Amino acid sequence: MNTRPFPAAGTDVSLLGFGAMRLPVIDGDATKIDEAEAIRMIRRAIDLGVSYVDTAYVYHGQTSEAVVGKALKDGYREKTLVATKMPFWIMKGPEEMAPTLDEQLKRLDVDFIDLYLLHDIEGGRWQTVRDWKMYEFLANAKAEGKIRFAGFSFHGESPAMFKEVLDAYPWDFCQIQLNYMDTHIQAGLEGYEYAAAKGVPIIIMEPLKGGKLTDTLPESVQRFWDTLPQKRTPAEWALRWVANLPGVTTILSGMSTMAQVEENVRILSDADAGELTAEELDVIEKAAAEYRRLIAYSCTACKYCLPCTAGINIPLIMNLRNSWDLFDRNPKLKGEWKMFANPPASACIECGKCEPLCPQHLPIIQALKESAAIYE
Repeated sequence: MNTRPFPAAGTDVSLLGFGAMRLPVIDGDATKIDEAEAIRMIRRAIDLGVSYVDTAYVYHGQTSEAVVGKALKDGYREKTLVATKMPFWIMKGPEEMAPTLDEQLKRLDVDFIDLYLLHDIEGGRWQTVRDWKMYEFLANAKAEGKIRFAGFSFHGESPAMFKEVLDAYPWDFCQIQLNYMDTHIQAGLEGYEYAAAKGVPIIIMEPLKGGKLTDTLPESVQRFWDTLPQKRTPAEWALRWVANLPGVTTILSGMSTMAQVEENVRILSDADAGELTAEELDVIEKAAAEYRRLIAYSCTACKYCLPCTAGINIPLIMNLRNSWDLFDRNPKLKGEWKMFANPPASACIECGKCEPLCPQHLPIIQALKESAAIYE
């Protein structure tokens, strides 16, 4: 496994990081992790050289941290850095920060957390960070030995906001969403370059856009890949695009199957910065432009919008909405709608609770209305 320097830790870290937001589940229930398989996958990744495991308080209905903790037993804790995140946006006040960190230590069953992030800084949440004096809390947690390094994950509206956050505190690292489609949203390439110039380690999330760059492959996109002499899978092109950036420290991938673990390890075991040719980069940009043309709503299926007040499976609906365009209005999609969209999009009561929670800032209510018009 290729590694890159992580100066704060005084060590190198694997280029591939294991994201524990999309672990295998039972009967399609995101809160019921298939623990045995998840543990087997995490340990297999570590055995293959992965030395960064990322989870969060809210993942899998607040069950991910405990499963990661179980996977790190039997000597695996000593082989990897573990990262988790403070869900300050679900807290009532700053008095809940310390008890939450203690709860996370207990869930993970560890004495300390290597990398602790303020989870999902954006919009009004940035003001909360300052109002609650979270910098002081992080410094105290470090002094107490509960965390080693402090960082943040960012889903804000612009590179300008990312720069403001990055400059506000001597962060040990940062985490941003970046893939070859999302180069101009949130922190984007501009934010990446700013952090890299400051020497701040950069952890990348959503390199495959929640699987959207691999799960479906429109013929119009495949035609671009076919023009290249080097034949690679869509996942490989996407991961290598991120790995091509020299300022990237680790690339997180939310893996749901052992096959994904094996493929991602294979890809990032020999991916290097600056290795892509000008021709390859040009084709990747053309593929990105085609995806942008086809995908109506850039949902990554992160499930932050759930649970829905009306019981709607919003990520499923968003996927079917996008599929209508990706697959050229294939009538078979209406069969999938009847089978899986229950309750349907028309059940939306427009309460608006979902939209402020969406890291992609999508107009979810509008998308549900469009989906109802198309399928119902």
